[in-house]
Amino acid sequence: MNSRERVLAVLRGEPHDRPALMPITMMFAARHIGARYGQYALDYRILTEAQLRTAADYSFDHVSAITETREAPDCGAAIRCFEDQPYALDEQRAVLSDKDVLKGMILPDPLQSRHMSDRLQGIALLKERTAGDKIVEGWVEGPCGAAADLRGINTLMLDFFDHPGFVRELFDFVLALALRFAAAQRDAGAEIMGVGDPAASLIGPRFYRDFVQPWQKKLVDGLHDLGLFVRLHICGDTRRILAGIRELGCDIVDIDSRVPLDEARRALGADQLLLGGIDPVRLLQNGTPERIRAALEECRRQAGPRHILGAGCEVPPDTPPENMRVLAGFARSAPGSM
Repeated sequence: MNSRERVLAVLRGEPHDRPALMPITMMFAARHIGARYGQYALDYRILTEAQLRTAADYSFDHVSAITETREAPDCGAAIRCFEDQPYALDEQRAVLSDKDVLKGMILPDPLQSRHMSDRLQGIALLKERTAGDKIVEGWVEGPCGAAADLRGINTLMLDFFDHPGFVRELFDFVLALALRFAAAQRDAGAEIMGVGDPAASLIGPRFYRDFVQPWQKKLVDGLHDLGLFVRLHICGDTRRILAGIRELGCDIVDIDSRVPLDEARRALGADQLLLGGIDPVRLLQNGTPERIRAALEECRRQAGPRHILGAGCEVPPDTPPENMRVLAGFARSAPGSM
């Protein structure tokens, strides 16, 4: 059973030889090949090489095209680039600082837009280079995060109170863009689509129910209609919105280390496939191999067999190689479901 076959079996609830290992690596992957992250995030050739070598050296079962938002800069959002850090959106020059601009915005074509097309080329190259051995993961921004990228996160939070109609129109726009981008990534070779919506953990359960969750549901359903598996990643403490997340129908739900896995399991149900749980900084970066191994065993105890190994969020770039090798060793030795 190769990595791709293993992940597909885990997703489908079929017998598999061992747990799947699918941590998020961006800056860590760049550092692993001696590249600057500023290059990794904007050049698909560097991203591809970093993902392939990291996955091979640490026995990952996937390769991923995740970086910062590709959609926002292709919609005209201003970004600030750094040599060895993620690029940042300039909220002071948000493309929708005047909300009336939305009326004239046209969906960019992923095939013709600089940042989205770079991801598409990366996915195609990952698909070619993995030759069916590892599953390829694409990525789109969720509705709350994508809207914040265009409007500015602080302004968007006020819009929930002051301009709810505008928020719904903006969510319609970013939903259409996410589905268009996802379809292009599928055509390039992605089989799993990650949905990053970190801003969703910053709002309370009422606004999540009224605004974010309905559009997340439309996105998940639309991705399934495209034939994609869906991985939802929301950073932070999501305990207050887990009931709404349960209704989305995601194939994988990432669990940040701030959320106890046993609590997530109770809220999301026995059948939901969970991913993560390990604290990426206190344990994976700064812990000892013994502590990491014990934490992985506790994750498996709390989450049960419907669990994919990984950190609660992105693997920090300064994580020692010996700590990462603990993940690989644990994955190889832990029982699967045969």
